[in-house]
Amino acid sequence: MFPPEQVRTFLVVAQSLSFSRAAAALGLGQPTVSQHIRKLEQAVGRPLLVRDTRSVTLTVDGEAMVGFARSILTAHAQAADYFNGGGVRGRLRFGVTDNLALSQLPRILRDFRHLNPGVTLDLTVAQQGVQLQRRVESGHVDVAFLQTTAGEGRGRLVRRDRLVWAAVEGSGLRWDEGQRVPLIVYQAPSPSRALAVQALEQAGVKHRVVCTARGVNAVLAATRAGLGVAIFARSLLPADLVELPKSAGLPELGELDLVLLTNPHAPSELAEALTSAILAHANPTGSIHDTRHRPEAPTGAEIRRTRH
Repeated sequence: MFPPEQVRTFLVVAQSLSFSRAAAALGLGQPTVSQHIRKLEQAVGRPLLVRDTRSVTLTVDGEAMVGFARSILTAHAQAADYFNGGGVRGRLRFGVTDNLALSQLPRILRDFRHLNPGVTLDLTVAQQGVQLQRRVESGHVDVAFLQTTAGEGRGRLVRRDRLVWAAVEGSGLRWDEGQRVPLIVYQAPSPSRALAVQALEQAGVKHRVVCTARGVNAVLAATRAGLGVAIFARSLLPADLVELPKSAGLPELGELDLVLLTNPHAPSELAEALTSAILAHANPTGSIHDTRHRPEAPTGAEIRRTRH
């Protein structure tokens, strides 16, 4: 009733909310993608997507179809594997830093496994990107998703993300010009820590480290406890934390690149399939799709620099 190629196209469009990115991920022309969606909507007798020149959104029926699409493709792939051994198969060792696990990555991996049931994913979660770089270079990880200094040129760029100062909303943190800003940072070496310290020193803002964390959970716990100010990539900022406004008196932090590193000896077909799945979720500005609304300068942070 629903041809797998049309269902697969719909699922990739639903994941990326973009016909052009879906076409690139599937290796199809954009007219073919539009044709697949139109035929699938004709088959179900209801609109699945609402699209205009600027955006693509799912209808209520489209949301329901996403679940059906995963089941259809999984069943189809299992049947194909059983009868003719087709489809992408093998083992892929994937590494990611723990802070990126806060993004849409778990959903991406779940959908990847639905679309590629013959692939066994071995997941490594590391606290620092340098650990994953070494594991890729040593051949212990096939593909790694991590942060690097902006413009470093290492790996395949997924997005460039701005770093922001963040704290728990309503914490009441404040400091005078002569007081030191309380910092919650990762254990060195850390790109975000290095950029934060450099920016503060260049701006002449005094600071003190109140918490040195080895992983994102420790950073979150200390920040939510109101111990101080932390540094996050803007798109990875949890919903219960707020970006500090300019009135806090803290300098701009600059940007980091989120990249995919691939071991040259990794199984190329599997590595490219996973890379394409992650890139398919990137929005036009380069960030993994996240539907949460986040103002750039919250006014309710109650964190400010006082002057005498």
